[in-house]
Amino acid sequence: MTETRSLEPREWEFWDVWMRAQRLLARELERGLQRDCDISKAEFSVLVTLWQAADREWRVGELSESLDWDKSRVSHQLTRMEKRGFVERTRYGADGRRAGIGLTAEGRRIAQSAIRVHGGNIRHHVLDSLTPEQASAIRAWSEQTVDRLEPRRSETPSDGAS
Repeated sequence: MTETRSLEPREWEFWDVWMRAQRLLARELERGLQRDCDISKAEFSVLVTLWQAADREWRVGELSESLDWDKSRVSHQLTRMEKRGFVERTRYGADGRRAGIGLTAEGRRIAQSAIRVHGGNIRHHVLDSLTPEQASAIRAWSEQTVDRLEPRRSETPSDGAS
């Protein structure tokens, strides 16, 4: 086993400021969703995930997997969103036997508006302060990090079950 090197003071400073920037950005973007769209970050995550799905509908298990949330959290979130009129439970699949979740007309309206508003907030708080070179470097590093850390479904043996 190789020995792990400790961080140098400059590296700790980098790490601390990077983590602080992430927290501040996340906080400000979440405040923007609340202020401008009257939705939470969790609601936005569900809305945009369903917005990107074929027919604006998905199996609840697929939604849970896509969001990387446990099924209990998804279930509670969907119940709250159903009460707000954003989503509705559906029968899903060719045979109609699977439980699905889909966007209502109100959910589609909120999703469209929130995507536009949130995109504007991202531009204002992040992209407008970066040069194209900085944005490119951050994207390349982010893609490299995701490739290194995210489990790959294609590497997981499949038994054909779903």
